[in-house]
Order: sequence, then structure tokens, then C-alpha cells
Amino acid sequence: MNETISLFGLAATTPLELVSFVLSVATVWLNIRQNHWAWLFAILSSATYGVVFFGAKLYGDMALQGVFVSVSFWGWYQWLHGNQGKALGVSTLDMRGRMLAGVAWLACFGVLAWFLRSFTDTDVPNADAFLTAGSLVGQALLSRKKIENWHVWIIVDVLYVALYVHKGLMLTAVLYGMFVAMAIAGLLAWQGSSAEPEEAVVWK
Repeated sequence: MNETISLFGLAATTPLELVSFVLSVATVWLNIRQNHWAWLFAILSSATYGVVFFGAKLYGDMALQGVFVSVSFWGWYQWLHGNQGKALGVSTLDMRGRMLAGVAWLACFGVLAWFLRSFTDTDVPNADAFLTAGSLVGQALLSRKKIENWHVWIIVDVLYVALYVHKGLMLTAVLYGMFVAMAIAGLLAWQGSSAEPEEAVVWK
């Protein structure tokens, strides 16, 4: 699954990266539609992408996929039963919640950047750490159906395109370019079904 293949003569990839690509697109498409089966595809795509990122020495992203697998089980439960035993609806964060999300992002970035610089051979510790931290925040917000998750993903996905081009993961760079467009579509779709702001705990 790691042998290099040419996709339509445009990009070099591996079968495992291609499988991960398809699973990830299905995940985001189902998220936009607020379909809880998105979490199953999230688990599968995270597992396969963990292997891809290990091969690219993107250790922050690799570890992130393991976290995503765990959080996806929680998010799946939240979507189905997170509203006092009933299905969770779309809601927004208040100002305190947005500040907590920002602080969590910066704090995780600092810890991850130090770890990656100190204990791995990655050549992009700061970029890897910053985007890994942002992805954790985005996943927590998505798990609680906070509309702000799409704002986070738009920022993260734009920056990921540049990182994956740098690392030679061209198909994944294309995928994250698609994710930018899909995140914008998700934001617009969820805005039409958002409820009143909930309490300001990011991962409540």
C-alpha cells in the first residue's frame, strides 16, 4: 500500500493515501449534511492517514489521527445523545467560548512545538504543531456541533495545503484544497440551522 503511483499523470501518491483521500471527502460531505455516519468515516480515514503521516515524518499529524479516532467515538455519541439524551442541534459559542477556544489553540501549540522540536526529527515542528493544535480545537467544536468549527477548519485547511505541498503529499494537498471549499459550504449550510449560543465551554 506504500508503493508510489501516478494519479492521472498529475500527482504521485500511494494507494493508502488515495484510500484516505476518499474516506476523508466522504467524512466532510456527511458532516455538512449533519449525518452521524460521518464519524464512522472519520475513524477509518484517521486510521489510514495516521500511517501516511508517519511515512512523511509528520508526527504531530500522525498523533492527531489517533486522537481523532478516540474523539470520533465521543463525537458520534454527542451527535446522537448530547442534548439531554436527544440528538444534538447546531449552536454557536458566546464570546467567552471563543476566547477559550483561542487560548486552547495557543496552549496546545506551545506544548506540541516544544515536544516536536525536542523529541522528533521533523523539519516543520512549528507548522505541524500549530495545525495539529488547531485541528484538535476544530474537532472538539465539531463534536458539539458548534458552528465555529467551520471557521477553524477554513483557517487550518488553507495552511495545510501549503504544508502538504512542502512535504510532497500532493494528493493530500489537493484534498485539503477541497476541504477549504467544503468547509465554506458547511459554514453556509449550518448557519441556516443554528440555534441560540450555548454555554461557553468549548467541549461541553
